[in-house]
This record gives sequence, structure tokens and C-alpha cells, in this order.
Amino acid sequence: MPDKKAEKKKVKKPDKEALKTVARKTPPKKKKLTAKTSVSKKQSEKSEEEGNAALRRLLINRREEIVKEAKAEISKYIKGEKRQLVETALDDGDWSVIDLTEDISLKQLSTHRENLLKIDEALRKLKEGTYGKCEDCGEEISDKRLKVIPFAIYCIDCKEKREQLEEIEKKQGLM
Repeated sequence: MPDKKAEKKKVKKPDKEALKTVARKTPPKKKKLTAKTSVSKKQSEKSEEEGNAALRRLLINRREEIVKEAKAEISKYIKGEKRQLVETALDDGDWSVIDLTEDISLKQLSTHRENLLKIDEALRKLKEGTYGKCEDCGEEISDKRLKVIPFAIYCIDCKEKREQLEEIEKKQGLM
């Protein structure tokens, strides 16, 4: 048994400095384009195309919903559903309610129009490949924001700055 211990002690471990020297002299291995890397690139392109197609469908579906809501609101005017309110108005209070409901309906239609324009713009950007970039700073808009507002054109920081500027302008306009 003592012979085995003696043999173990005789085995010389490589010197750390020698290993460092060998490591420095050995050039780094270059990645070769293999079938695996080209397949992974194709897969990432494919998944990106699938993501864009899903986003396009989402935007188109949202656009169709808005158009449907706007058509329903307009058809109420055409059918005369709002006319009943006008015929039953007896005093100034009734007339103010009628004016208020008309203002609300017109504001909804205006908002629908703005959202349709934003959706069309997002679809155009998606086609061009610039979708998801902030128009002010050029940075990527966060995925969380795009999930909530798929037609957002500003990142959160730039949008907040714009809202603050608008509020300051409103205050200055009132003074």
C-alpha cells in the first residue's frame, strides 16, 4: 500500500503559469457558420414574421371594432333614435341634456377617428419595419406599452414629457 501513495506524490501537476502561457498563445476559436446557426437565424426570422402577422391581425381586429362602434353611433342618428329626445324636450334642462349627449357622441366619434388614424400609421410602420420605435427619441418602445397600446408612437418617457408640455400650454392659455 505505501507504494501507491508514493506513486501519487510523484505525479506532477501542471504549473499554473505554464497553463496561462498556453492559453495566451492559443488563438480563440472562430465560430463557423453551420447548419445549426443558419437554421436558428431562419427560426428567429420566422418567429419575427409570425409575431408581426399576429400584431397585424390584432391591429386590424381593433380597427374593425372601432369602425363597428362608429357605424353603430352614426346609425343612431340616421334612424332617429336621438330625435325622440328632441321631441320630448320641455325645458332648458332637457335641452342641456340633449346637447350634452350629442357632445359626448361627437367626442366618441372624434376619438374613434384619431385611433383609426393611429392604427393605420402603426400598420404602415409595421410594413416598413419601423414599428415599435419612439418618434421623438428613436429608442425602442417597451413591449409592455405596446401590448396595452399597440399603436403607441412614443415611449413612456417621451409621452409623459409631451403631456406635461400640453398641460403647461393649457395653463398658459387660460392665464
